[in-house]
Amino acid sequence: MVKVLVRLWITALVTATLAAIPAATHAQQNGVKVDARGVLRVHSVADPGGQLHRQMITAARAALDQDIARRSQMRMVSLNRLEAALQEALEQNRGPTAAMLNLAGLTRVQYVFYYPQTRDVVLAGPAEGWATHATGRQVGIHTGRPVLELQDMIVALRAHAPDATASPVISVSIDPTQDGLRNMQQFLSSLRGVTPRDIPQIAANLRSELGLQNVVIHGVSPKTHFAQVLVEADYRMKLIGMGLEQTPVRLATYISNASPGSVARNALKRWYFVPDYQCVRVSSDGMAMQMVGDGVQLLGEDQLVAADGTRQAGGIFDRASAVFTKSFTQKYPQLAARSPVYAQMRNLIDLSVAAAFIRQQDFYAQSGWEMSLFRDEKAYPVETYPSPQQVETAVNVVWKGNVAMTPVGGGVRIEARRALGSENLLSDEKGQVAAAHQAIQAAGIDHQRWWWD
Repeated sequence: MVKVLVRLWITALVTATLAAIPAATHAQQNGVKVDARGVLRVHSVADPGGQLHRQMITAARAALDQDIARRSQMRMVSLNRLEAALQEALEQNRGPTAAMLNLAGLTRVQYVFYYPQTRDVVLAGPAEGWATHATGRQVGIHTGRPVLELQDMIVALRAHAPDATASPVISVSIDPTQDGLRNMQQFLSSLRGVTPRDIPQIAANLRSELGLQNVVIHGVSPKTHFAQVLVEADYRMKLIGMGLEQTPVRLATYISNASPGSVARNALKRWYFVPDYQCVRVSSDGMAMQMVGDGVQLLGEDQLVAADGTRQAGGIFDRASAVFTKSFTQKYPQLAARSPVYAQMRNLIDLSVAAAFIRQQDFYAQSGWEMSLFRDEKAYPVETYPSPQQVETAVNVVWKGNVAMTPVGGGVRIEARRALGSENLLSDEKGQVAAAHQAIQAAGIDHQRWWWD
């Protein structure tokens, strides 16, 4: 009699849902929600045929002024004039306009300019009219790219305020607890004679043993939209890596390339986002800065989990993990074009680098801009979101060998000042940044508005 050995590969994921999440299409839009207990979960919105999205675009076209709805290759936003306009609106009990809340429809920060003659500190980049996405995001009516938001810009400026004592490290980490890892290791060690019928119970037991995973946020308030976007991007990246969320673009996932024989039983996978720090070009006079490239990299590392749940550097090379992080980084532009949260995270990194540049060049003192409203949470609150504190554990069970891997951790780490270090700055030998700065100056600045094309 021939005996057939059935071997089970268990992948426990700290930030997933048991059922696979479909790719983001107009019929199914993905986002996240944070409940009253601070637990973050994936939230999907049905939009069959994209009808709801089209209706929102139609309504937005009718509601927006034609000048701001017009697509622009280069729109300028004067930050100090915007603050003054917002202050006036608040004093007259009118509140911010939609244009203020959405930074005149900017979809990316490509340049930061300073104009000594008018003392304007300016963000510049492509812009268009915007509509509300099915998940509540504000996205361009032409490209579908998320627009920059006033609240996120304020968070970035506060993190690099003129009187800040140090350059912040903005970070998000999602990790299992030591108790959860210990309980999981004990449970995995107890498995014997597993059959396909045991899969649902094994998954349920692993979720129970691991418990909720912790979210830790540094450098910005966890009660902000800024923080929530970073957590969502990290959360859903790991879903993709473990095959629990389909992507709108093809990329090499971890689960599709991993070989059970090459993975240690007690290996903890960690994947985390960092900026592409070689993304800045500065003019010779320091009055202009350009963002170059796509600005985001996904990195990976491995740790080992001891029986008591403690972790230490493992020094393990995992080819499947390396392939996944490289593929994710290479496909990031396409992914950001189709899945708004990744474009939002890239915008937050750009805003952080822009804010660090404004502080480094001391445009505050040069312009006499005290940023009194933007930096005052009582005067203009942006810490209005529930703080994500935990995420649910879920498990992907795959019949691909006999190795049980432990959870994935990781996060996002932004050190904006690193992008401005001399070793990272890109050359402006041809004077392209200075030329862009001078072209706008030559065209004249609209002194009656806080934004212009």
